[in-house]
Amino acid sequence: MKKQRKKQVSTPNQRLSDRSSDQMSSNLEETISFIHGLLGGNDDFTMRRFHVFGRYPAVMFYFSNIIDQAILNTGLLKSFMYLPPHLEGRSVERHQLKEVILYDALYHSEGKLEGRLSNLVEALLRGETIVAVDGLDEAFAIGTRDVNQRSIQQPPTEQVIRGPREGFIEQLGTNIGLLRYRLQSTDFRVKTVRIGRFTQTKVAILYIQGVANPDLVKEVEDRLSMIETDGVLDAGYLEQFIEDNHFTPFPQVQNTERPDKVVGNLLEGRVAILIDGSPFALIVPTVFSQFYQTTEDYSERFLLVSAIRLIRLVALIFSLIFPSLYVAVIAFNPELIPTEFAVAVAGGRSGVPFPAVVEVLLMEISMEVLREATIRLPQQIGGALSIVGVLVIGQAAVAAGFSSPITVVVIALTTIGSFATPAYNAALALRLLRFPLIVLAGIFGLYGVMIGLILIANHLISLKSFGVPYLSPVVPGNASGMKDTLIRGPLWWLKKRPVLLHPLNRGRVGKEMLKELPKMPGTMTDSLSAGGERGSDHGGVSSQNHDDTSGSSPR
Repeated sequence: MKKQRKKQVSTPNQRLSDRSSDQMSSNLEETISFIHGLLGGNDDFTMRRFHVFGRYPAVMFYFSNIIDQAILNTGLLKSFMYLPPHLEGRSVERHQLKEVILYDALYHSEGKLEGRLSNLVEALLRGETIVAVDGLDEAFAIGTRDVNQRSIQQPPTEQVIRGPREGFIEQLGTNIGLLRYRLQSTDFRVKTVRIGRFTQTKVAILYIQGVANPDLVKEVEDRLSMIETDGVLDAGYLEQFIEDNHFTPFPQVQNTERPDKVVGNLLEGRVAILIDGSPFALIVPTVFSQFYQTTEDYSERFLLVSAIRLIRLVALIFSLIFPSLYVAVIAFNPELIPTEFAVAVAGGRSGVPFPAVVEVLLMEISMEVLREATIRLPQQIGGALSIVGVLVIGQAAVAAGFSSPITVVVIALTTIGSFATPAYNAALALRLLRFPLIVLAGIFGLYGVMIGLILIANHLISLKSFGVPYLSPVVPGNASGMKDTLIRGPLWWLKKRPVLLHPLNRGRVGKEMLKELPKMPGTMTDSLSAGGERGSDHGGVSSQNHDDTSGSSPR
């Protein structure tokens, strides 16, 4: 038997693509037939016939669930059906309809003429209302979109004690408004593109003209333009498409829900990306030091913040290597432990049937399972489960001889240390890297720990984010840039913008803002080139120690 060929089904989207360049006909019935054929199968699609100024047949198209019905009823229909008071008694001919409606009758700021059929359908899908009039080869597209949105609140993942309490929401327009409220400058630029074959998600590229390097802005636009996908539902989708290295656990794009953090990065010369439907903004380029810094670091005095930042960094390192160090010392080098402590550890481990590496791995996996379960459970019982789970399971494991008390303490301290890392995605990378380090420590002891740390350091050095070295300003070294890396120097010390971003205007504090600085020997294009060598041809970064590579803005 011959195989039956599958019948090709023409979808509305395919039919629209076939007529993407077709212009609207002046015959109203043809326009109705085309639009109704594409969208008429939707129960929320509405088509309302009426007469313009009581004479000319017209039809209004809209989706009832994403428009403001009050504007439609009180503003649009009245504008089209009744002549303006100053034109009463006069006859409006068909060739005058466009100008009269657009400039005299329409009570709406977002009204325009559109003649391409595909653009009319896309405008309908975005929430606009389309009005087609018989005899006109262009239709009126009016912005009437109205989607319910949640209120502006403090981001639950980036809470601060001192600082603004505002966070982004899902609506792109509101998020851009929060940024314009803080950046009241004519140099603030917003460019939008649409990504996604079906979702047509609106994506905004934001930067400060005259500060951000044009090569960086162009690189961001190029990477976004190369994305081909059915839909973009969240900022995380774009992050995975535009990052430099796809096979690394470390994040190369920073995300945040805080408008003040975005503004601070824009002032340094970075580029932000906002996505309609997502409360997260993406910031590029980013370096590793940004992931253990918070916006609060710039609201408090530098002495206190520097101490807290060092504590945060110690906790970050502690959460990565403490379990593997414990396994290496217990299994291979117990002579490094003081005698009294060694006796206590040996007594605690006397009834444990597993070697140290297996014991630590089992406890780590149990802790990760408990942490994941706490996150996924409803908030009302998640907190109670985390406390009860840690106390009960830990006590039961020790009482049953499944684990030693010192191992429970080590895992608990490691988990607490991972909570001190402000960025969740960076903390997750370090959590995952603990497991190969523990295995190496169980096989090779302290040598295995050192081999693992060397491999991690070598990998970090090789990473770049939009051409910027991931470990800068530590590698390549810049003494002046360290003012805002391990510690946070006084704000008046941070006179220049990050040199590795190659900003057009590098001065930011006091007289430095007015100086005409010499042109950088390197360009952003050099840094963005794939596999670019790190040396004197790339701006001589390591030799320019008089320039700051970190700024004084919240990051």
